[in-house]
Amino acid sequence: MVSSNEYGSHTWELSLTVDHQHEGVEKVQVLHITGDLHVGGLMLKLVEKIEIAQDWSDYAFWWEQKKCWLLKTHWTLDKYGVQADAKLIFTAQHKMLRLRLPNMKTVRLKVSFSSMVFRAVSDICKVLNIRRSEELSLLKQSEGTLKKKKKKDKNSKEPATEDILNLSNSPVSSGLPGNAGLYSKTMTPVYDPVSGSPASSTITWFSDGSSTEQNCSILALSHSTCSPEMLAEMYQPRTLADKAKLNAGWLDSSRSLMEQGVVEEDLLLLRFKYYTFFDLNPKYDAVRINQIYEQARWAILLEEIDCTEEEMLIFAALQYHVSKLSLSSETQDSICESEVDEVEAALSNLEVTLEGGNKSNILEDITDIPKLADNLKLVRPKKLALKAIKTYWFVFRDTSISYFKNKESAQGEPVEKLNLKGCEVVPDVNVAAKKFGIKLLIPVADGMNEVYLRCDNEDQYARWMAACVLASKGKTMADSSYQHEVQKILSFLQMKNWTMSSQAASEPENVDMKPECFVSPRYTKKFKSKQLTARILEAHQNVSQMSLVEAKLRFIQAWQSLPEFGLSYYIVRFKGSKKDDVLGVSYNRLIRIDMATGDPITTWRFSNMKQWNVNWEIRQVAIEFDQNVSIAFTCLSADCKIIHEYIGGYIFLSTRSKDHNETLDEELFHKLTGGQE
Repeated sequence: MVSSNEYGSHTWELSLTVDHQHEGVEKVQVLHITGDLHVGGLMLKLVEKIEIAQDWSDYAFWWEQKKCWLLKTHWTLDKYGVQADAKLIFTAQHKMLRLRLPNMKTVRLKVSFSSMVFRAVSDICKVLNIRRSEELSLLKQSEGTLKKKKKKDKNSKEPATEDILNLSNSPVSSGLPGNAGLYSKTMTPVYDPVSGSPASSTITWFSDGSSTEQNCSILALSHSTCSPEMLAEMYQPRTLADKAKLNAGWLDSSRSLMEQGVVEEDLLLLRFKYYTFFDLNPKYDAVRINQIYEQARWAILLEEIDCTEEEMLIFAALQYHVSKLSLSSETQDSICESEVDEVEAALSNLEVTLEGGNKSNILEDITDIPKLADNLKLVRPKKLALKAIKTYWFVFRDTSISYFKNKESAQGEPVEKLNLKGCEVVPDVNVAAKKFGIKLLIPVADGMNEVYLRCDNEDQYARWMAACVLASKGKTMADSSYQHEVQKILSFLQMKNWTMSSQAASEPENVDMKPECFVSPRYTKKFKSKQLTARILEAHQNVSQMSLVEAKLRFIQAWQSLPEFGLSYYIVRFKGSKKDDVLGVSYNRLIRIDMATGDPITTWRFSNMKQWNVNWEIRQVAIEFDQNVSIAFTCLSADCKIIHEYIGGYIFLSTRSKDHNETLDEELFHKLTGGQE
């Protein structure tokens, strides 16, 4: 027995488990220590005792019972509260993780299991050559989204080993420090001949090897490997409750992977969580653009977002075009500077920013605010499914629409004045049928007031629709984005406006196309394969001249034009309510939606939000808005921390500006999204 004189009266035994692969060396080691020993000293004692010659610099203590890392090596065991019954594991902080990317490709790489998820995602994105890592996060697939299969099919969901892209040797992945900054504006890009991605300038920031260059090219290319059988095996949400399951598994950005039960070799999904794609630049963002395109593509194919038949054919035509260009030799021609500039010019239409960001040009504040005035049809839904359609003289000024019996009476009092600030604007368009409608859901005291406007033609629709979209965000037509919005709407309508040419009619017989790869299962059931091929080729005529990057950007743009774009759904119970509702969280607003009908009940804009907080004891989110409006709800389909992080995350992203795009205020992110539980 050891005498107390030898070790001192305050020593006690601590059992430590060492996570190593060396045979013949005990994994459990017992040390005699005192409570005033600091964690770094404990590491030193342990390493000296096991006598294994290896690099231990990446190792740290994991406290199994408390599910936390002991990373502050200057803290004493007493300060941490470690006692003799503590189960401490001495293990590597960087471990192997499998990630399924938006393009459904699985990569395997080393990730920090001790850093906060926000930092871990940043490191992952450096390896994958994706800028703006703050827009992405890690998602754990919830049980409800994994289909139950027969035993023989049990492993079919996992990709075969050869499909996994192994990036375990990349510098950041190996636990080496990556470059602290993002890409510099002064870099001179050298274009990859296949995808237009920078073949060397950005890659040299991460690696000297050609394997990394090759991997980045793979991630920047779209591979259409979809089939009806593959789609059938994947989770397809049918209802809003199903869609809510998709968003239940987001990891907490303020805690580490290990703290959230993730273990080595687990499979997680890397996804764009926040739908604000800032500063998209084809010069540096080939991988990022492709992954956004792929996430949008799968959302359309799996019907995670609704679209009309006409829109589905546009998406199918663009996918077909991207697929064709990715495989053809045409893309082997190097991309010239002018082509990239053209695409860059189109990017202004793609940027989605929160209200309350940078103000418009000061000159615009002192100019006269433009107005629209025209004859439009007003459609009001009535009981018994009848609609009253009548033509009025409409005047759009500031953020309001007034309508009069005729042009002559426009100097007097209007029949009604509609304030569009905070309203929902939904397109109701069928180009083939010459139907150009705008559905307005205007907030009133007891819910939403529905108003339908009918325009006569595309130009009129684009001008009025753009004005409505801006007014809903509290902006007027004097805003610099108005003309961009008009052009965006017109270009989308132009893509929808096709006629069957004799050449296209004869093409289906000669074209090797699998149309089922480009549309959701609903349309493969509705149309025969030949019919689908013909209709996709019709739509393809309007996009056939686009370059590869432009086609992907147009697809993203069309996705952003859908009414449901950017909405993440959660099942909640509002304070004082006796039934469950669905809460839609978007980049600029929250929407309360009736779970049974899917109709919006109320919209609250972030620009009107004064403050929000979480009562962690009862897991309730409370939000205060202008004009003494306050709401409170508990989340039933996920942890309330996820919604809290979404709101804080979107507000954080609205603070980004191009003037400071090289740095990211991580502290501010955690201040807005973290929680004191």
